[in-house]
Amino acid sequence: MYNSDSPTRAELPSSKQLLRSTILAAVSAVVLLVAVVLPAEYGVDPTGIGRVLRMTEMGEIKQQLAAEAAADAAAAPAAPAQADGAVGMATANAAQPSTPAPAPAPVAVAAPKIEWRDEMPVTLAPGEGTEIKLKMAQGAKVQYSWVVEGGKVNFDTHGDAPGKSISYEKGRGIAADEGVLEAAFTGNHGWYWRNRGNANVKVILRTRGDYTDIKQMK
Repeated sequence: MYNSDSPTRAELPSSKQLLRSTILAAVSAVVLLVAVVLPAEYGVDPTGIGRVLRMTEMGEIKQQLAAEAAADAAAAPAAPAQADGAVGMATANAAQPSTPAPAPAPVAVAAPKIEWRDEMPVTLAPGEGTEIKLKMAQGAKVQYSWVVEGGKVNFDTHGDAPGKSISYEKGRGIAADEGVLEAAFTGNHGWYWRNRGNANVKVILRTRGDYTDIKQMK
């Protein structure tokens, strides 16, 4: 079996040679880091050698890809929240009616029917007149309504008492009238009608209120 010869002391490197080799290796590593690793991995080129060797472009691309990957990772958790918001909006839209419900048609309210106390019909021939009076105290009020069937009449709403008289209203060619008669004094108050037409007419008087008697006067 062959045994190699051991190196002599003269063949071994000295301490200075080892130190120089170590320094050269460190310098080479630093140069390699600055000239190759930094431009190729991080796009950092302090010496400009990396751009000459096209290492800087590679590093810039890597950094851009890393930034895009980080942005995608940050945006991924927000997607479910946006989806939840979309679902919430869809639910809210579904809860709202697509078209407003039509408003209910207004209901016509019938006017309350008046309950009259007295109703007196009187037929008048052409040229004929008549009078209906109510016995009322001063300040008393009577609601009235009269209508003419078959034509029109002249009328005079008035009142009288011993030593007193008053005319409240007069009209010619009237077919109907209504209102409230208030007695100016205690006595008889009412209406006088005359048919100035050429045919018979029928006057219908309806009254209610504060009076003690009603009668037709000839």
